[in-house]
Amino acid sequence: METRRLNLPLNPLRAFAVASRHKTFTAAARELGVSQVAISRQIAILENFLNVNLFERGTRSAKLTEIGRAFGGEIVGLFDDIEEATQRIINQETQSTVNLRVYPTFAHYWLMPRLADFTARYPDIRVRFDTRVEPLDFRGTHLDVAIQLGNGTWREAKSRKLFDEEVDVVCSTAYLERAGPVSRPEEVTGCELLHARYRRRAWDNWAEARGVDISHHNRTEFDTSLLTFSAAEQGFGMAIGQLGLLEDTIRAGRLVRPLNHAVPTGSSFYVAWPTAISVNVKTKRFIDWLLEQVGEAPEFFKAGDAAMPGLRTPRAKRTA
Repeated sequence: METRRLNLPLNPLRAFAVASRHKTFTAAARELGVSQVAISRQIAILENFLNVNLFERGTRSAKLTEIGRAFGGEIVGLFDDIEEATQRIINQETQSTVNLRVYPTFAHYWLMPRLADFTARYPDIRVRFDTRVEPLDFRGTHLDVAIQLGNGTWREAKSRKLFDEEVDVVCSTAYLERAGPVSRPEEVTGCELLHARYRRRAWDNWAEARGVDISHHNRTEFDTSLLTFSAAEQGFGMAIGQLGLLEDTIRAGRLVRPLNHAVPTGSSFYVAWPTAISVNVKTKRFIDWLLEQVGEAPEFFKAGDAAMPGLRTPRAKRTA
C-alpha cells in the first residue's frame, strides 16, 4: 500500500532549521533577511502542523525544547544539503551558459540564423537570451555580454563595433504590386507606412534625409521592429528596414527595396561586455565568434586557437 505523503510546510521548516542552528529568533531573522516576528510566526505554523512545542517562549527570549533540539539536529543538515546541491546546479549552469542581452529583432533576423555555427564549434556552451529593451548597465545584473545599438560607450563596459546601421524602405513584392510602382521617395506618401514603437522616429528621420513630407500619411504602429518587419513581409505596408539585420531576408526575396537607397543613421551595432569583472573563457569565445561573423579581428584569441579546454569540438569531416 502506498504511503500517504505529507504536505510539508517548507518555509516554516526552513525558518525553524535556521533558528535551531542559531538557537535564537534574532540571528535567524538576520540570516534570512526578515523580521523576528516573521520567524516566530513561521515556527508557530510548524508547531501547529506537528502539534508539538519546538521553542519555549519567554518574555524576551525563546529557548529550544528537548524535542526541538532533536528535530533541529535532524533537519538542519538536510537543508544544508539542499542548498549545496542547488548551488552546484547554479554553478554548472553558469559555467556553461553565456547570458546575452540582445534586441528581439537582432536575435531573430541576424543572430539565430548564424547561431548553429557557434553551437557546432562549442557544443557545451549555451547562449541564454535576455531580450529586454532598456538602457544597458551591467551593474547588478548577471549579463556576460550584450549586443547594443549606439555609439560604443556604455558605463563600465568595453565594446567592439559589429556593423554600422543603415536603413532603407522595405516591403513585400505583393504589396508593391498593389501599391503601384514606387521609384521616387515622395511616392511613399501614398502608401501604408508601418512604424515600430521603439523606433518611432525612423520614418521621420528617413523623410528628413530624403526631403520628403510624410506629415499626412496612413500609418500603422507596432510594439516592436520584429512585428513591424514581419508585417511588411506579409504585405501590410512599407517599413524602414535595418539593412544589416534584414540582409538574409532581402536576399531570399521576402522583402524588397523599391528605392534601393541606403541611409546611414549614425549609430552602429556593438558587442559590449563588462569591465568591472573578469571575462570568462566562454564569453570570450562568443565575442570572438561574433567578430568573426562580421569579418573583424578577434578580441581575445588568435585565429585558429584551440577550442575551449574541457569543451567538446566536432570532429573534422573526412574528405575524399
